[in-house]
Amino acid sequence: GVHRQILFTTVGWFVGYYLAKRAEYVHAKLDRDLFEYIRQHPEDFKAAEKRRIGELLEDFYPNR
Repeated sequence: GVHRQILFTTVGWFVGYYLAKRAEYVHAKLDRDLFEYIRQHPEDFKAAEKRRIGELLEDFYPNR
């Protein structure tokens, strides 16, 4: 009946909310650990030299 639909909707909402918060926590923890590693080992993560957009793209040759 309707009471089961309301119950399952409520339970599903709470489970989904918990899983979303858990996923955010796991990703935030991973980001924190990675950024801390990058901060502690700057020699492994040197800034790349700036290149112009023309150096990044390949030459365009139209097919005719």
